[in-house]
Amino acid sequence: MTGPAPTPTAPRLGTAARYGLLIGPALSMLDSSIVTVAVPDIARELGVGLGSVQWVVSGYLLSLAVALALTAYLSRRFGTMRVYLVAMSLFVVASAVCALAPSVELLVTARVVQGFVGAPLIPLALSVLLGKDGLGGGGSVPVSAAVVLFLAPALGPTLGGLLIGAGGWRWVFLVNVPVGAVGLLLALRLRGVGEPARAGTRFDPVGFVLLAGGLVATLLGATRGAAAGWDRAAPAILLATGLAVLVAYAKWASGRTEPAVRLDVVRGTRSVLALVLQVLASVIAFGTVFLMPVFTQQVQGRTAFATGLALLPQGVVMGLGTALGQRVSARVPLRTLVTAGFVVLAVSSAVMLLLDHGTPLWATAIMLCGRALAAGFVTTPLLTAFLAPLAEDELADGNTLYTITQRLGGSVGVSVLGSLVATGAGGAAALASFHQVGGVLVGLALVAAVLAGVGLTPRGR
Repeated sequence: MTGPAPTPTAPRLGTAARYGLLIGPALSMLDSSIVTVAVPDIARELGVGLGSVQWVVSGYLLSLAVALALTAYLSRRFGTMRVYLVAMSLFVVASAVCALAPSVELLVTARVVQGFVGAPLIPLALSVLLGKDGLGGGGSVPVSAAVVLFLAPALGPTLGGLLIGAGGWRWVFLVNVPVGAVGLLLALRLRGVGEPARAGTRFDPVGFVLLAGGLVATLLGATRGAAAGWDRAAPAILLATGLAVLVAYAKWASGRTEPAVRLDVVRGTRSVLALVLQVLASVIAFGTVFLMPVFTQQVQGRTAFATGLALLPQGVVMGLGTALGQRVSARVPLRTLVTAGFVVLAVSSAVMLLLDHGTPLWATAIMLCGRALAAGFVTTPLLTAFLAPLAEDELADGNTLYTITQRLGGSVGVSVLGSLVATGAGGAAALASFHQVGGVLVGLALVAAVLAGVGLTPRGR
């Protein structure tokens, strides 16, 4: 009875279609960080101040937050793959407009559109991969997906530096066009998989406004806190307001049958713990992706190109560690694997306390590779544990909520850490503040290890 089932889906889920589906999420994640290294060049060529160009980064993140509040509804109403293909097409077009933009106003506008249409790509792709028709066979993240999705953000700053050095800042956007077009053509072979459209699905306008408003205010507060410091009132007020609105959304959603994003996909304390641990892992692992360039350039006086080369190995190792963690998780209890991963993250973070003005880049690269390997052992098993209890029609909401939590928590955490580094103007002060961040990361990793050891019982495998 089970033999004929795979037959119709096998041709649609071949290797080419698999990577076609993964190209969209990879580009969306890359574009969250790759542009940060291009800000000075954009400001210089377009003849505007850095404050104006910062909206090229912030506009993308804020519109992404708004679109995440819509993703689950769109998937239920119009079908997973239909929404994915439309979003991917618009993402390619928006990228082309960014690359050709003659003014900062058009560039910011195109980036807002790019972030809005790029947001659904990650949760929708994961919904297909983890569904009954998925490449992972349902219930687990395919190794190829794990490598691509966790390798992409780690490589963002490095790839951005290389593209800018080779052809200028416009190539940061232009590269999305041919790569995205190939991904779109390959993903067209996946029609018919994923959650089908449900015409009777109702839109939740109040829930959408609450969720989108809370996400935007929280991310805007985090962005301003990183830029201006948390000693000013505005970032803290925005952050507090955003969190209060998100709490209001949680209360609203609990009384609705079809909220903007379902919160009942969080199944018990283990699901809550998986979300908390994933946020901590994002802050610990990706904090250094954004902070290490500050250290190597501001403290050590290295060039952006040399920094990019030093950061490159950790991206590769994180992808490999994610794939290895996925394989090991089938034989090692979740509690053991995740706890060990956080312990290694604590040890490798402690090495940051030994870095100084004269530390060679190869030594820094080795330290980052150890952290990246450990992060790979944590991220994918936690994602699988969170999504495993969910049914096919719950995956869009589950993946959307997971993405929201990871991005929101990671952005706020990295923002706070970034403001700590920014307090050191240079020299000994900058080095001291960087060491302070290293101490915070060690503490977070140890707390996470304890939480994993106590809360992830053998039943959470």
